[in-house]
Amino acid sequence: MSPRPIATATISFGLVSIPCQLYSSAENSQKVRFNFLSPDGTRVKQQYVDAKTGEPVLRSDLIKGYQFAKDQYVTFKPEELKALEAEATQAVEIVEFVPLAQVERAYIGKTYYLGPARGGDKAYRLLGAAMKKTGWAALAKYAARGKQYLVLVRPVGDHLVLEQLHYAHEVRDIADVPSGEGEVADAELGLAVQLIEQIASEDFDPSKYEDEVGQRMLAAIERKVADGTEITAPVEEETTAKVIDLMAALKASVSGSDGTEAEAENEAGTEPEKKKATGS
Repeated sequence: MSPRPIATATISFGLVSIPCQLYSSAENSQKVRFNFLSPDGTRVKQQYVDAKTGEPVLRSDLIKGYQFAKDQYVTFKPEELKALEAEATQAVEIVEFVPLAQVERAYIGKTYYLGPARGGDKAYRLLGAAMKKTGWAALAKYAARGKQYLVLVRPVGDHLVLEQLHYAHEVRDIADVPSGEGEVADAELGLAVQLIEQIASEDFDPSKYEDEVGQRMLAAIERKVADGTEITAPVEEETTAKVIDLMAALKASVSGSDGTEAEAENEAGTEPEKKKATGS
């Protein structure tokens, strides 16, 4: 089944306008979702309750407020909030082009596919070809649903992709995260690179991997629907993490051994004895 567009947009590229349609890049309908039920198996509903009185509050009676100090709020009427919202022009206004390789992945939020709408085929393909040739991607502003988004438009094959970006103040500085201490030895680096190359693939192929937990859940659901089989969790055995010498572990990984030699070396605190060469 062909995907259905979820919205329309017009890319503004200089004096060129490219009518497009937005498509979801991921399918969420296959995810396993559970509902909360009461002990008798009836679906329960969420209810808003006044924190002071404990009395339920109808959704139609709710007002929005921003907490500027502890337990102090400034409130807004719906028409006041409406006046603050961005006008939903559905325009993707390109403001500058940047090197695609310099866009940090931490800034990327949601991803959408872009397809040309009627009359936009040639301009759509032209923009994609130009960005592929230059290695640049387009930073743009996009107003929808009352909000203004910072987005990145980039080429993928013969298509364009729109990625919703976080604003700079929303992204934490990675420098605030500890990166560990200690020097990387050349010999260890060489073995680590060798290990990477042993299990590396030339192409990114996520179809080789499946959601094993999701499949187990679906199988269990099918069993319960069929015969009401009770599900029991397996008893987990306690395991203790063993710390082994980094260099020895790299050597064992590259050679394909099971690591027992490295473990013995760590416990003994000495290098494993080298086998003597025998003459022919």
